[in-house]
Amino acid sequence: MLAFLTRRSIGAVVTLLIIAAVTFFLFFAVPADPARLACGKVCPPELLEQARHNLGMDMPVWQQFLAWVGGLVAGRDYEGLGHCPAPCLGYSFVNREPVLETILDRLPLTLSLTFGAALLFLLFGVGTGMIAALKQGKALDKIASVSSLIGASVQIYFVGTLAMYFLVYQWQILGRPQYIPLTDNPIAWAYGLLLPWVVLSIIFTANYTRMTRSTMVEQLSEDYVRTATAKGMPRRTVVMRFALRGTLIPIVTIFGVDLGQLIGGAIITETTFGLQGIGRLAIRAVTDSDLPMLMATVLLAAAAIVVFNVIVDILYAVIDPRVRLS
Repeated sequence: MLAFLTRRSIGAVVTLLIIAAVTFFLFFAVPADPARLACGKVCPPELLEQARHNLGMDMPVWQQFLAWVGGLVAGRDYEGLGHCPAPCLGYSFVNREPVLETILDRLPLTLSLTFGAALLFLLFGVGTGMIAALKQGKALDKIASVSSLIGASVQIYFVGTLAMYFLVYQWQILGRPQYIPLTDNPIAWAYGLLLPWVVLSIIFTANYTRMTRSTMVEQLSEDYVRTATAKGMPRRTVVMRFALRGTLIPIVTIFGVDLGQLIGGAIITETTFGLQGIGRLAIRAVTDSDLPMLMATVLLAAAAIVVFNVIVDILYAVIDPRVRLS
């Protein structure tokens, strides 16, 4: 198991370094004047020159990249701006502060939105899919199939707008979505994000319902499951111990990818409900021409997907021990 984890961890680190190098090249080597993109829309000549110097525009691209990687390890000094402590993802010339500080300020909201919605769509999606598979061809199966098809067809901004209009403004059942730190008031934290959680989970629940149903139906027809049933094992034991275990592998795969993407920024959801998370931060970086901030959000999204893929590989080894040997 240790060797398995070591291989996956080394592979993740190498992947992140490759992603960082490619992203840095795209952001700093391809544009004609990266300093102007990093300085913001309103950038006097003296600030533009300062940005060029701090970004190392007078050095080759590979030296600029090494300086940026060095900032991740040991921090970096920016002339006229101060010291950016490690891990330094860059300095925002628009916000006049290290990029990491801004990201850490927005990250708790995005994490709260991600894991709250993930808990809902995982429970409802897998649960509904299992029921549909066990009641294959019956009324519950047809209702679940139609509901998942409708849920997969609608968009977050459509459902979110309707939910805001009726539940918040028209019927006043819920308050306007807002973020209150979990440590300040857990109840207010959950209440403020309940509507975004529900709306976001509607879209994802449909995918998990369809995936769980199709996989569970396939597992129930496997020889080892039919053998366990023929030996007289209780239906509950057969489903939970054998069929569900085989069903979890594809579910874990898409769950890891979805979590990584959501942590990288649920842009449409945050925009629909006016939440200031990583997704809105990325949009703001584009509109303000804040290149260091934009690059950091891109790397965060990539890192989240890589990390959760490693976690998925670990879960594979837990669910199916044969994976450890592959």
